[in-house]
Amino acid sequence: MQMNKLNLTKKVLETLHLPSNGKRTYYYDTKVRGLGVSLTDKGSITFIVYRKVSGKPERITLGRYPDLSIENARAKAFEINSQIAQGKNPNHEKNKLRSELTFKELFNSYLERHAKLHKKSWENDEDQYRLYLSSWDKKKISSIKRSNIEALHAKVGKEHGTYAANRMLSLLGVMFNKAIDWGWEGINPAQGVKKFKEISRERFLAGDELPRFFKALEEENNRTLADFFMLGILTGARKGNLLSMRWQDINFNQATWRIPETKNGSSHLVPLSPEAINLLQERFKLKENEWVFRSATSKSGHLEEPKSAWKRILKKAELQDLRLHDLRRTLGSWQAATGANSYVIGKSLGHKTQQATAIYARLNIDPVRASVEKATSAMMSFGK
Repeated sequence: MQMNKLNLTKKVLETLHLPSNGKRTYYYDTKVRGLGVSLTDKGSITFIVYRKVSGKPERITLGRYPDLSIENARAKAFEINSQIAQGKNPNHEKNKLRSELTFKELFNSYLERHAKLHKKSWENDEDQYRLYLSSWDKKKISSIKRSNIEALHAKVGKEHGTYAANRMLSLLGVMFNKAIDWGWEGINPAQGVKKFKEISRERFLAGDELPRFFKALEEENNRTLADFFMLGILTGARKGNLLSMRWQDINFNQATWRIPETKNGSSHLVPLSPEAINLLQERFKLKENEWVFRSATSKSGHLEEPKSAWKRILKKAELQDLRLHDLRRTLGSWQAATGANSYVIGKSLGHKTQQATAIYARLNIDPVRASVEKATSAMMSFGK
């Protein structure tokens, strides 16, 4: 191998003599230790660093000239020399990066090895990824820095709201923690990124809004969807539990609905008001399968996503800033307005907190039923 020492400049590089056919010549910089260029007989120039690491010669490729400038090549060579001084082998580091997970691969592992096994809401993680994170699909996870996450968090907060941004940040934090648990040697880049301050949502249907809401449900052509929304406000149940409501879990004699497993991981007995029972009895006359809110088009056999119908109801009722989850809050708010205490409200909605656990254990369903029926009666009076 022919070796020459030169002060590598743009002019020098463009006037180098080409080697003979099939040969390659190396020139080394006089300013930065180990920095050199490899010149082929075709005129291709590639920056390299040639150093001994742990007593063995190593050649590290930096990039081609002129895509990589001399100044940037020197900067990269300084970084390589710094790694060598720390006892690291730069080629090993590069090979590790090549074999490292991409962000998409990390998410897929997180989904299969953690979320689907431990989270009932894992599909929400898929939605978060698709909406906010898929542009990072091909990035190596070590290339994602705290500054990248801070910038994305701010962007999502501005465009989609603080709640969405904070949920995305939480997902990133868990994903990188799992990567570390599974052997990745990096540092969680989401660590230390501050969440936006969230203001507790207090939206519910007030007395002057209920008549418009009930009227819109009466005029809705799709009775399955109209009944779904009505039962949402009559029971205060979560959307997922309502969607998968089964006839076998309803006891008409006792006027109860047993949810086998809630978001909290436990079963929950829901008292059904006379209005809810009447609605369910009418639906039972049309029973075709095990689902209360059946669907002929979904894979599951039951209703899956009522978003478009919800928008239609809101438009018809001239209601602003009302989410489907606010129906749950509406029942609880009307229970409070009609005299129920927080423990009774928590019991009826299936809340599970350390503070309330002891009281829940002693509380039977009778005062809960009385509270739900009182609140339901108060709400329904606006529809008359």
